[in-house]
Amino acid sequence: MIFNSFEFIFLFLPIVFVVYYILGRLHIPFAKSWLLVASLFFYGYWNPAYLPLILVSMVINYTVGAFLGKDRAKPLRKGILTLGILFNVGLLGYYKYYDFFVENINIVFGSEIVLKELLLPLAISFYTFQQIAYLVDSYRLETKEYNFLNYGLFVSFFPQLIAGPIVHHGQVMSQFTDKKNYRIQYENISKGLLVFAIGLFKKVGIADVFAGWANTGYSDVASLTFLDSWFTTLSYTLQLYFDFSGYSDMAIGLALLFNIRLPINFNSPYKARDIQDFWRRWHITLSHFLTAYIYIPLGGNRKGPRRTYLNIFIIFLVSGIWHGAGWTFLIWGVLHGVASVICRYWKLAGYKMNGIAAWATTFLFVHLAWVFFRALSLEDAMTVLGAMFGFNGFYFPAGIYKLFPDFNPDWVMLLPFDTPTIHMYFLLLIGLLLSWFAKNSIEIKNEMKRNVPMAIFVALLLFYSTMQLQQVSEFLYFNF
Repeated sequence: MIFNSFEFIFLFLPIVFVVYYILGRLHIPFAKSWLLVASLFFYGYWNPAYLPLILVSMVINYTVGAFLGKDRAKPLRKGILTLGILFNVGLLGYYKYYDFFVENINIVFGSEIVLKELLLPLAISFYTFQQIAYLVDSYRLETKEYNFLNYGLFVSFFPQLIAGPIVHHGQVMSQFTDKKNYRIQYENISKGLLVFAIGLFKKVGIADVFAGWANTGYSDVASLTFLDSWFTTLSYTLQLYFDFSGYSDMAIGLALLFNIRLPINFNSPYKARDIQDFWRRWHITLSHFLTAYIYIPLGGNRKGPRRTYLNIFIIFLVSGIWHGAGWTFLIWGVLHGVASVICRYWKLAGYKMNGIAAWATTFLFVHLAWVFFRALSLEDAMTVLGAMFGFNGFYFPAGIYKLFPDFNPDWVMLLPFDTPTIHMYFLLLIGLLLSWFAKNSIEIKNEMKRNVPMAIFVALLLFYSTMQLQQVSEFLYFNF
């Protein structure tokens, strides 16, 4: 089940919402249990075969965390922590990376190990990282919550389960024990509907439009030349932006309907003026996890400049691997690691860049790096980049004939897009301007006034978005 579907909006969500508050007035543990069961149903609806996997993961991690939370002999606790982390990493590695490693082993050694062609369990990357953080904090004696009901909600709460944010137990556990959160709070409902409506519109009204062009271009990279390669890559850059920010908004909005405040995961990253600023704005909770549980334990910036640069590079290498099993994701992580090292050195050396130049450089780098993130292979990525730099010629896309039917010189090549060129120019420009200059949903939420114009605005967004639900599309981060 996904947020942008009729089943979710008109069936699942209303039933869960109403029953939650009815049970909250009768007996809070019943309301918690209902929300946990609903969240597991939401997860299992997609593929029931993987429901036992998340349940086993929750039970084992809860048990290990409860053991680590007791002040026992340190060597024993350290060994149990190591086993707990290995269990989580092993689970993620088996389902997400087994075929990738075997495929490369076969290439290098000429072996013929059979691939398992495993279907990636939904959300495994997200709930694995959440639970690793919980185990580490339990080892540090920083967790005080051992109620399995609350723990189960922390892991499986449906608004954030599938694609984040990667929630820290300290951010939500106390909210599940607060009695006020089981009573209707109208301000939270109004803000939740606003943010959810904005997120839904971003997904079905904006991201899915750009997805069509991005998919068309990337499905036939050999035909791309200068103009349509930039159309293709900008379409994906904007698709990913509005798709991921749309999901993040919807998660925050849905959680507010249940009086739960999730952390901000997306804060206008294309406004960033350097790559460090970008990662303070993009997938914020992943950045926090990598910093707290990898960068700092490795020594952070406490062991000299060289070690600091190495630690920075390592966390971005891990980020690339976390996002996907493929060389393209690895290179994407390496690129961001190198850029982050250069950025830190640049700042420490006292160099400065004009604000507009800094922003343009950052955006261009992020845009070019997304080519590796999206391309199906390294060969495809290099083909697209070659086209973007003019190595495949400067032909016009096919859509130009819709505007100028008589314009047909010999050097014009028919290319993938059927959409009129001016139409693509206009929508790409609008998308870029929104990502660069518009207020984001959190800023709008914080400034909102509960009045008739705002109610009309939310209603129009929801009405338009629901009219687009006939063609249901997945969120991009479901793949990670």
